[in-house]
Amino acid sequence: MAPSATFETPNINENFNSHKDGLALEATSDAVDEVNVLKAAMRVKNGTATQEEVDIYEKSQFDAEKDKTQFRQYEDACDRVKNFYREQHEKQTVAYNLKARNDFKSKTRANMTIWQAMEKLNTLIDESDPDTSLSQIEHLLQSAEAIRRDGKPQWFQLTGLIHDLGKLLFFYAAEGQWDVVGDTFPVGCRFDETIIYPGTFENNPDSKDPIYSTERGIYTPGCGMDNVMLSWGHDEYLYHICKEQSTLPDEALAMIRYHSFYPWHSAGGYRWIMDEEKDARMLEAVKAFNPYDLYSKSDGIPKVEDLKEYYMGLINTYFPPGEGESEKVIRW
Repeated sequence: MAPSATFETPNINENFNSHKDGLALEATSDAVDEVNVLKAAMRVKNGTATQEEVDIYEKSQFDAEKDKTQFRQYEDACDRVKNFYREQHEKQTVAYNLKARNDFKSKTRANMTIWQAMEKLNTLIDESDPDTSLSQIEHLLQSAEAIRRDGKPQWFQLTGLIHDLGKLLFFYAAEGQWDVVGDTFPVGCRFDETIIYPGTFENNPDSKDPIYSTERGIYTPGCGMDNVMLSWGHDEYLYHICKEQSTLPDEALAMIRYHSFYPWHSAGGYRWIMDEEKDARMLEAVKAFNPYDLYSKSDGIPKVEDLKEYYMGLINTYFPPGEGESEKVIRW
């Protein structure tokens, strides 16, 4: 167990579902990550990876000497998440996604600063992680510090720090794990074969809808990823919060929104949606970010007390405090 942090008293509209198991959510999230790590590592190892995939998982300085196949076998990892993906693929419909977005826009679930949200995530997800025994804050700092060591821009570092804060959604407004974690994909068009376990969409009503089941569905080629409705979860939740309440650049927003969109950035699917200019840049940004999300877990344990002042400076730069505030209070 990691040492307990000292918590400020956040101004929270307390509406947590106390019966929800944060550790179980994190275990599922880690199992999903493990599958994606092993899929990439296997392709790199057997020589079937594209150059883009090799670049994603081998170019980054911080993991250049790390054994990327140290986790359990790929088949075992898949077995642990297959039932999760079956439920996700059956329930992520256009109707659900419209409802989730309407609920998001129609109410505020909490009012907290970024650092308070990090502390709150610590209290909601057990202070042990199946792979690292790190607290949530330590894991977030671990990703951010790996990015910082590689000399990436400060907005990139901050993105690493906050990228998982959307998991607060599990305790505020989620129906289960299936609408919080897992690989993401577009709804409103045919479910692509590049999605993990594509056969498990057979019980999703959209797969039989006369419009949603067509290849293009409700979209037109080249319409751009900004106009696509991705399956609702913690990435999409945090993306909308940051888009509306921060000054983070488009590349940072793309890293937050798309880093779990593996069918697109790793498997090459859905390229017909991309616009001619912006989405190509966003794709490169996501590819640059993903190694820090997947591979920084076995880095050294960061000291929160030594790093808080530095990262508070970054937070205040990209989430500028309002009049009378020392830190910006975010509407969650």
